[in-house]
Amino acid sequence: MSGSGVQAILLPAGLGFVYLALFLLVLVVLKSKRTLDAERRRPDAPIHTSALTRLTDGARDAIQTRIHPRSGGYLSQAKLDAAGLKKQPADYVLIAGIVVVFSGVMGFMLGGLVFTILMCLVAVVSLVTLLGLLTSRRSSKFEEQVPDALQMLSGGMRAGHSLLRAVDATAQESEAPMAEEMSRIVNETRIGRDLGESLTDVAFRTRSEDFGWIAQAIEIHREVGGDLAEVLDHVGETIRDRNQIRRQVRALSAEGRMSALVLLALPVVMFIALLFINPSYATTFTSTVPGYLMLAASAVMLSVGAWWLSRLIKPKY
Repeated sequence: MSGSGVQAILLPAGLGFVYLALFLLVLVVLKSKRTLDAERRRPDAPIHTSALTRLTDGARDAIQTRIHPRSGGYLSQAKLDAAGLKKQPADYVLIAGIVVVFSGVMGFMLGGLVFTILMCLVAVVSLVTLLGLLTSRRSSKFEEQVPDALQMLSGGMRAGHSLLRAVDATAQESEAPMAEEMSRIVNETRIGRDLGESLTDVAFRTRSEDFGWIAQAIEIHREVGGDLAEVLDHVGETIRDRNQIRRQVRALSAEGRMSALVLLALPVVMFIALLFINPSYATTFTSTVPGYLMLAASAVMLSVGAWWLSRLIKPKY
């Protein structure tokens, strides 16, 4: 079969995969979470599901059986909870697979096999980076809410409430993600989990050293007794002083962070601009073995430079 015949077959197949990926993406991601299950709407009515729904559910169940509940890495439930994603690991893997397939088909339609591999790699890296950004953003927002939440805890204790009641009141008065984490502490404690373990788990999940201090202070108070409200007030003063220093450090390192972003983005932007300004010159990098080697070397050097710059602009204090 000639090349034109193969291309005539692959183009409709690629379009079909693109439409299928879009449909699955809408079905899995954009499906409304506010709808009730069919069993609750019509308890006695038989449930009819489409073949595509059964296929999606079967794929998700098959992926879920392969994932260990306490596995680490990006397939763990703890990672998704830290990022604030209300999904199971199987759902995230299924969505990631759809995105990678869609990116690969688009890369094949744009530039052939090389762009297919490149787009798949970009999709995987983007998904991992997105999860890290969501986790970092949620952790930063949680850190900003810790002093106010600590003040509400201390006020509740001074008003005569129990510790669990003060945590519940803090959950009701706070915003996400503090409200979500406090509500989780209350729910886990009500079903029998130790309060200290729940507090430590929140500090580990949000990567909050300040909340870890709060958990330690509460655990020590449960062992030796004393005025917990006064202890929390002292911890709150220390946390506020640390936050003030943290803001000063971020202000002083703002220029370095901006310079790092410019230095990392400049080669990528220039290469994309070169694809439009002088395509014949850019084909050297996308159609020859030395070009592939230079692109790989550039990617490695940019990765090493990004890691080195991140260490330079992230001081310890």
